[in-house]
Formats: sequence, structure tokens, C-alpha cells
Amino acid sequence: MPIADLLTAGRIVVLTEAADRDEVLDAAARLLADALPAMTPVIRAALREREALGSTAIGHGVAIPHARSKASSVARGAFMRLARAVDFGARDHAKVDLVFAMSVPEHASQEHLATLAELAERFSDAGFRDALRDARDVRALHAVLLGLPQPTMAIMH
Repeated sequence: MPIADLLTAGRIVVLTEAADRDEVLDAAARLLADALPAMTPVIRAALREREALGSTAIGHGVAIPHARSKASSVARGAFMRLARAVDFGARDHAKVDLVFAMSVPEHASQEHLATLAELAERFSDAGFRDALRDARDVRALHAVLLGLPQPTMAIMH
């Protein structure tokens, strides 16, 4: 599933307050539950349970926390660029500053695996990671994630 099908503009943020992995997962759960705040605890528990099985950090400062959950009937994604990198227990020991969280319906095993593979491939591209880190604001992050032209600033003469 393309990244564009998982995200909405409201689920792309620069996270300034997260001090550790659990706070990042909590923020991810809130974003993924967006219109259904009662689902936040369900998504939070699913993300933490999956993370307890092994780190979802894929290296190069990227983590893809994910879980199957009864919280939604469709796959949802949220992207967070962290103002301060946190330890996710990555094999390369790099702290994480780019997080793409995902929640998929419980029955969507194949979709879940295919989307994870697509995300891992996309985030393995150093140029893509650099563009996300260099994006000046949420609008620019949105453009990078969705492959849109970068917003430009008007020049006054």
C-alpha cells in the first residue's frame, strides 16, 4: 500500500516532547486513533506489545512501529520526525529520529507485511531520509512523504 494511502496531513508531525521510546509509541497511538480517541489505548497496547517482541528500528535512525489491531477497519499510518532522537534498541545502535507508525486491521496479515516491506525499502534510501530530516516544516515533510513538489517560499522584489 502506498504511503499516500496510509497518511493524512494531520498524522504528519514534528514531535518535540518525546523523551523515550514509550512516549513516541504513545504519540503514535494518539495520531493513529485521530478521529477515534477511544481507540488510543487499544493501539498503544498493540504497538507496545509488538515492540516488546523486538525493536522495530530498521537502522539509520528510522523506526517503523507497527501492529495489527481491532481499532480500525483500514490500515493507517502516522509519521513523526523527532526533535530529539531516542533509543529504540536499533541493531546499528543509532538513535531514532524518523518514525513511521502503522496500525492495520487484525485480519490484514498480507497487507501488513507488504506495506512493511514497502516502507522498509523507501526508508532505506539515504536521499529520502535526508529529505525528511532537511524538511523545514510539516508541509515540506508532507511533500517529501507523498512525493510532491517541495513548497517554495515566494521571493519579493
